[in-house]
Parts: sequence; structure tokens; C-alpha cells
Amino acid sequence: MFVDAMTTPQPLAQIGEVARRTQEAGFSGLLFTETGRTAYLNVAVASQAAPGLALSTGVAVAFPRSPFVTAATAWELQESAGGNFRLGLGTQVRTHVVRRYGVEFERPGPRLRDYVLAVKACFTAFRTGTLDHHGEFYELDFITPQWSPGPIDAPDPKVDVAAVNPWMLRMAGEVADGVHVHPLGEPGYIWRHVVPNIAIGAEKSGRSPDDVAVIVPVLTIVGDTDEERARERELVRASMSFYGSTPNYAFIWDEAGFEGTTARIREKQKAGDYKGMAEQITDEHIAKFATESTWDGLADTLIEKYGGLATRIVLYNSLADPERIERYGAVAQRIAGS
Repeated sequence: MFVDAMTTPQPLAQIGEVARRTQEAGFSGLLFTETGRTAYLNVAVASQAAPGLALSTGVAVAFPRSPFVTAATAWELQESAGGNFRLGLGTQVRTHVVRRYGVEFERPGPRLRDYVLAVKACFTAFRTGTLDHHGEFYELDFITPQWSPGPIDAPDPKVDVAAVNPWMLRMAGEVADGVHVHPLGEPGYIWRHVVPNIAIGAEKSGRSPDDVAVIVPVLTIVGDTDEERARERELVRASMSFYGSTPNYAFIWDEAGFEGTTARIREKQKAGDYKGMAEQITDEHIAKFATESTWDGLADTLIEKYGGLATRIVLYNSLADPERIERYGAVAQRIAGS
């Protein structure tokens, strides 16, 4: 089980140092979310600053970029990273895609399936000179040497997708190389939904479920004193209220025994009451969906929870405090070596 650190994209002048510290601390890789800054540019800088560090987007927004543009970007990043780049893609939600990016969002699941296949067809075209993808949403059949990056001395980038509901998980098992599990993806949810649905999709495409990486972000509360853990607990509470506000994810709370959580969070959200949003997350929620431990016990706790389930775990807040990077890195090394 590999252990990556998660970060939001930083100013380009800063990200090289972040990548070097992450690598020196002993993490397997560095995963970039996509918010106000683009993940791709940060990956490019990190690939030069920390050769050999696994780098991934987790996740980049798909639909505002054409499949060809995304494929060409991923191709160059894979070359720059020496074969250590994974392309993580997601749909985002309708409001962002339509009102912020100004593109279509109809039938996002099938559209993302076609998008992944189109990206992979572009990878083939970069090696062969022939582009031949005819899908429901994307028709790509023209490429010339001038507009192709050409072959690279590295395998095609792995393409992972963010998936929550059963249909998306089956789709990922069928056409993608990995699944980014939602930050609320506690082990019970992974056993009930992620594992069996990936297996169904993989069988449809005639491959093993083991060919599909399961990438799990983990919210941690770590400290050797009650005071340390209390501070972290409140940060996790706020994060969980944010992630738990999306209606499509309500079933995750409900199945874990916390029915109506999303509705209560959204009521506070609509009123602009962010403190009230966090207050909907009880200590019982946190015990179920986060991992709390002392430093000495963290590696064993994570192995017990996610061993046999996750291919990679991503420590969600491991880079938030520069003074703790080395401690998290030691945990990452212990898990990866187990």
C-alpha cells in the first residue's frame, strides 16, 4: 500500500520546495487537487524538482478541457515525470461546470466514460499517428505529425476517475485504471460499493479488479496529547461538513447510520452559517469517517483499516503543518514497507 501526500496547487515558485520536502520525508507520491490554480502546472514543476516522486492529479476537472488537450498535457507530464504520473479526472458538479466553466454537464457519467476512452485513444494516436475514437460525446479522427507530441520513452499515463455512486464505480472498473474514492469513503462504504462495483466493471472489460487502483484519501487526527487531537478534530469536522454537503453523497452518511446529515448541513449552508455546518458533524461522525491516533499508533491503525482495500492512501492534511511533514513521512514509509 503506497502512501501519498495531498496538496492544493501552490504558486509555481513554491511548489518545487514542497515536492522536495515530500520526497525527502519518505512519501510515495504527491497528489494535487484542483481549485483556484491548475493542478497540471504544479505537477510539471514538481516533476523537475523531485525526480522519481509519483505525481497525480486528484482530481483535474475533465469537461472544460477537450480530451485531446488533456491527453497532450498528461503525455508531456508523464514524460517529464519519467513515467511516474497518473492522470486523475473528475466531473465536478453542475454549478461549477456550467456557471464557472461555461460548458455542458448533461449526463456526466456517460460523458466521463467517453472522455476517458477518448483520452486513451489520443495516447494511442501519439504513438501510432492514427486517431480513431467515435463515441457518444466525442468524435476524434484527425491528427498530423505537426500536432502530435509523438512517442515518449515511458508507458501511457494511467487514467483514474473520481467515482462515488455504483454506476460510476462500475464504469471506472470497466474503462479506467484507478478510482479516487471520496474523502468520506470509510471502509464500510468501500467494502459495500467500491470493491464489488469495480469488480463488475472489470469483468465486463475482461480484466482483473486488481488492475484498477483504489486511491483513498484519509482524514487523520493525530497527536500525543488530548489538546493536540482536539485542535485537529475541529479542522476535520469542518472538512467533513464541506464534503458532506453534496446531495449525491447523502447515501454514504445514511448507510453509516447518520441519516439526514446532508439535509441538515445544506440547511445551514444555504443560510451562510458555516459554523453551523460544522456543528452537524458529531464526534460519532468523526469516529466513523476519520482516523484518530497517537503518532506511534498511526501506521498500524491505517494498515488495519485500509490494508487489503486500498492500493494507495492519501494523507489529506499531512502537509498542512511544515513541522509535521517528517513525522507523517515516517508513517508513510512504515506503511509502504509493511
